[in-house]
Amino acid sequence: MADELFEKMKKLIAEKLEIEESKITLESSFRQDLGADSLDTFELVYAIEEEMGIEVPDEKANEFETVRDAIEFIKSQQS
Repeated sequence: MADELFEKMKKLIAEKLEIEESKITLESSFRQDLGADSLDTFELVYAIEEEMGIEVPDEKANEFETVRDAIEFIKSQQS
């Protein structure tokens, strides 16, 4: 399940940030490693909400430092 979620996330992130999926790891920082600015992050969170059928409060979205942070939150919402 976690791997499937990570694969989905990689696709979303690669698409939104226009980067190679191979550059994305669980430890990747959205800002430092993947070069996301606040608008990118907002669009990404919106895409996650659409794709995963969950709601991400703004204050939570601001706490996402790494891909793992986002995935952990999604998992907590899906169970």
